[in-house]
Amino acid sequence: MPHLLSPSKSRPFRLTLNTDGVSHPIENAMSVATLVCGLVAFVSGFIADAHILASWAGALGFGGGLYSQYVSATTAERSVNIIGIVASFVGVSLGIYHGGFVP
Repeated sequence: MPHLLSPSKSRPFRLTLNTDGVSHPIENAMSVATLVCGLVAFVSGFIADAHILASWAGALGFGGGLYSQYVSATTAERSVNIIGIVASFVGVSLGIYHGGFVP
């Protein structure tokens, strides 16, 4: 067990979606877009007057997130997708409850 006694090399912390070492710019952009749509829908879903924004952002984030989940390449992308999809679903549900897609 000499590897336990030797000093270990620790890499600096890096936040990345490319955990496999290969660049996936399109998949990363779709994952981040899903997360942004989900957060916008989730936050605006709690505001009754913003039901149109919550409904459309949630529907766009949910549909786009499902496609992004389908083409994702890494586990980190899939994790971001799931967070965005769930937030989009909650946002679109609250938006529909408060008035739906049209004024």
